[in-house]
Amino acid sequence: MSTPDMQTDQTNDGAPAFAEDPRARAFAAANPVRPVPATGPVDTTPIALTPAAADLDPLWKTVVEETRARGSDIHLPISLAFAERLCRAYPEADAELVRVTVLLHDTGWAHVDESRILSEGFTGDWRKAAIRYEHEAEGCKVACRVLPGLGYAEEFIERVCEIIDGHDTRHVAYSLEDALVRDADRLWRFDQAGIALASSWFGMTPDVYTDRLAAEIIPELITEAAVQMGTADLARSNALLKTGVIR
Repeated sequence: MSTPDMQTDQTNDGAPAFAEDPRARAFAAANPVRPVPATGPVDTTPIALTPAAADLDPLWKTVVEETRARGSDIHLPISLAFAERLCRAYPEADAELVRVTVLLHDTGWAHVDESRILSEGFTGDWRKAAIRYEHEAEGCKVACRVLPGLGYAEEFIERVCEIIDGHDTRHVAYSLEDALVRDADRLWRFDQAGIALASSWFGMTPDVYTDRLAAEIIPELITEAAVQMGTADLARSNALLKTGVIR
């Protein structure tokens, strides 16, 4: 699960991070307003009201074992539900690409040393932890293994892997689809289930973790729809968990 650096990050020489890659430059030029305005309806109701559609169930069945690592059997379905909402808010995006990529993006955690996930992936300078690069590479291997047998074309699989490879460690989005995957990957943690799981990873109490969501993660969301969804979900979670009192 990712928390990429903000889209306005700078490189060591002070230049905007997107200046290093023409794809990121093109996306930034095409979307100069941040967060990116929604072009479709934005649904901010509880995510439990709109579980992910069933058409990707055959793909889920190929990666059941991969979902059992690091809470992905909670993270991935909730993230996919958010991804589908985001695709409705941005109908110009390739929804199939976004949905398949979100479903697969963290399957690589099942193929790295489990003992290192919490010790390296959530401590210190965790954004640059080697294990995060490793799980991205392994996720691409999973995609290349399972997608051909389900009829996905090679070009489509390459696009999936382009987003998976860097979803945690790359500073900027390459495309609208990449941005929606990144936002869906973060939105799940505003739900009560996400707060319960992720706060334990970081060794934080729910009040400290929700404060962090408001101060650090909301500003990192790339799209307007994600900001609206995250803000609404966080308010509900804070009320339910009484984080204003239990602190």
